[in-house]
Amino acid sequence: MFPAKFQALIFAFIMSGFMAFLMSGILTLLNLGWFSGFVLTWLKAYLVAHACAFPLVLIFAPLSRKITARLIKTG
Repeated sequence: MFPAKFQALIFAFIMSGFMAFLMSGILTLLNLGWFSGFVLTWLKAYLVAHACAFPLVLIFAPLSRKITARLIKTG
């Protein structure tokens, strides 16, 4: 479907989407509790969270890889 050169970008988009979805739901529930408009409020929070999370993943992924490489013992 997509050329291999887009693998990192697509991975970052999907991963940030999952994380933003779950974290926005958890934090919305913890902060506001369950109420009749919960799902709509959660989805609004998710859209904002994903819009922030995707570029942040792109920015911090290289740093995370470097830190991980230093923490992993090879050979």
